Amino acid sequence: MPIIRLINGINELVGRIVSVVAIVFAGIIIYDVFMRYVFGSPTRWAFDLSKQLYGFYFILLGGYALRHQAHVRVDLLTERMGHQFRRWTEVAGYLIFFLPFAWVFTRRSWDFAMTSLKQGEVTYGAVQLPVYPLKIAMFVAAALLLIQGVAEVLKLVLNKTDHLEPMEPMDVR
Repeated sequence: MPIIRLINGINELVGRIVSVVAIVFAGIIIYDVFMRYVFGSPTRWAFDLSKQLYGFYFILLGGYALRHQAHVRVDLLTERMGHQFRRWTEVAGYLIFFLPFAWVFTRRSWDFAMTSLKQGEVTYGAVQLPVYPLKIAMFVAAALLLIQGVAEVLKLVLNKTDHLEPMEPMDVR
């Protein structure tokens, strides 16, 4: 279905782009540690910047994680269900719990981001970085999570998912 492919594609693209941010903030941390311990001259900006980049990284990967079924699942009850019953239980879970939460998260993060933008909110500390880009990213992340939830429901309703198939027990030795 084109809408599912579009939503999956958007979250896949965002996930791959944002994953590069991990390399950037790791580089900043390494640079700061090098400057601090080799030259005795720590940077004033590295901690705040790496903290913000980690925030971007963490929040923006929610839709990507949902697309790949990487969120923590507690399926003690559903693992024993048949495929059809499990599928419809998942649909009910999305409709009753996930989508309302994702909608509230999206709506409230929009208000949160716009308030921050209007105020020109900045961090406190040695370097005052703008906070509103991170809060806008929170809204984008919430919207991506919401639309990926819609795609997951569509996949379940159309029986286009394979994560419900029984899995072999994992050997954790």
